[in-house]
Amino acid sequence: MKALLDFVPLIIFFYLYKTVDPKNTDHPLLQLIGSAGGVDNNNILVATTGLIISMLVVYGALFFMQKFRLDKQQWIVLFMTVIFGGVTLMLSDDFYIKLKAALLNIIFSGAFLLSPYFGKERKPLIKRLFGPIFNLTDAGWKNLNFAWAAMFALMSFLHVFFAFLFMDGKYWGEFTAFGDMIVMFSFIIIQFIVLRKYFKSSEE
Repeated sequence: MKALLDFVPLIIFFYLYKTVDPKNTDHPLLQLIGSAGGVDNNNILVATTGLIISMLVVYGALFFMQKFRLDKQQWIVLFMTVIFGGVTLMLSDDFYIKLKAALLNIIFSGAFLLSPYFGKERKPLIKRLFGPIFNLTDAGWKNLNFAWAAMFALMSFLHVFFAFLFMDGKYWGEFTAFGDMIVMFSFIIIQFIVLRKYFKSSEE
């Protein structure tokens, strides 16, 4: 249930992005936040407004469901969305919301790379996540941790590519809503296939 809630803001974002006329400066959501709109990017401004509102609602619900706490990752995603989305709306400039996902993935990539050197346990972040599932050597955990860091770095590049380099961002909304999830799930599936012989047994 909690995992499904995370997708609600993305679905709302994509729906508004695809259905709102880029020239529509009188959309109710723009009027709600007192925005005069932009030039040929009002679909992104409206979608960003919907994204921020829905994330505040969803993460507020998760805050109560998780006994008045959010995970670090959830705080980072919420903070980045509100800050970059807010700047986007204040300046009526979609550059900042497009930049958000790229920076977010770079942060996650850096977190994986630096995790073995910080914290009380000084162990790779991926080992903290998948330690109960896989039985790997120290070298194996380091390699897997680096693979996750590289995957997030790739995701950051892909966001930049679709937002700023490929066809003037024509497919940015599609990649933001679905593309990075496809890359992530594909990577996880490949990981489990490659490491299937290292699954811990029930006795372990």
